Amino acid sequence: MKLQNRFFAYIILLVVYYFSTILLMTLDSELKINHLFITLGFGFTIINLVYSFLILKWTPLFNIVYSIIIAAVSLALALKFGDLHLFSNYDPYDIETCIIANAVFSVVFWEVAYQTKKI
Repeated sequence: MKLQNRFFAYIILLVVYYFSTILLMTLDSELKINHLFITLGFGFTIINLVYSFLILKWTPLFNIVYSIIIAAVSLALALKFGDLHLFSNYDPYDIETCIIANAVFSVVFWEVAYQTKKI
């Protein structure tokens, strides 16, 4: 895949991650699951699966494994990044920081996956 196409796909993925986080949090409160991490984890895994099957078009096993790993690791790192309280003046509860960090970590990990697949 060309660099411009990957860049465009990553921008779309950032926007989808950002807006889907709000929808997934709303879904969690409507379903009264009270386990936001489970809802977000499954939601991000589904987004990653759609991304990998439609955009990357790798083998199904590779798509599924990387989608699950990237969703789990990026969500865990985003929560740890939010605990750093780097932008407390602008985001008092660090929610926006976690949302943006999750999207950025996902894009970085998808690029790492792309580079490993290319080798």
